[in-house]
Amino acid sequence: MVGDLRVGVQAPEFDLPGIDGKNLSLGSFRKGKNAVVVVFFCNHCPYCLAYEERLLKLQSQYSKKGVAFIRINPDDESSHPEDTFEEMKKRAAGKGADFIYFKDMEGATARTFGAKVVPEAFLLDSEGAVRYAGRIDDCWQSLKRVRRHDLREALEAVLQDRDVAVKSTRAVGCAIKRAGPG
Repeated sequence: MVGDLRVGVQAPEFDLPGIDGKNLSLGSFRKGKNAVVVVFFCNHCPYCLAYEERLLKLQSQYSKKGVAFIRINPDDESSHPEDTFEEMKKRAAGKGADFIYFKDMEGATARTFGAKVVPEAFLLDSEGAVRYAGRIDDCWQSLKRVRRHDLREALEAVLQDRDVAVKSTRAVGCAIKRAGPG
């Protein structure tokens, strides 16, 4: 188990404002998808910056297989001005319409998922059940040193309707800075 959300349970619904100016729910992304990857992510964290290209590559490869990728920024913008909506829009510019980025204003969604750091990934199957939670891979510093592609391996298992061998890992990253309590 990573955080408060156990693998095998239904992911909590959310309705968050996106950088496109629309509020959208998890349910709207699940429709017609084989899986959904929810990544708690922000603009300023060096771990997120190191993983950004890897996530874009995964998204490019797996969107063709019916997988939606959602980034949710739970960080308090008063302590990190890089995490305002305007800065989030700048981060997404030029990355394509599939760069789906939401703001979790008070960190309530991150709290519900049990996310403690950014980046932290949750893989949901087509029914919305959590099948994997944790890190993207085992070496944030260098793609060349990666030995375990945890999120990719979990995606492959879910898409092939197999059990995920490693259901959770400890995510490594920057602690989430929440605006609200907790």
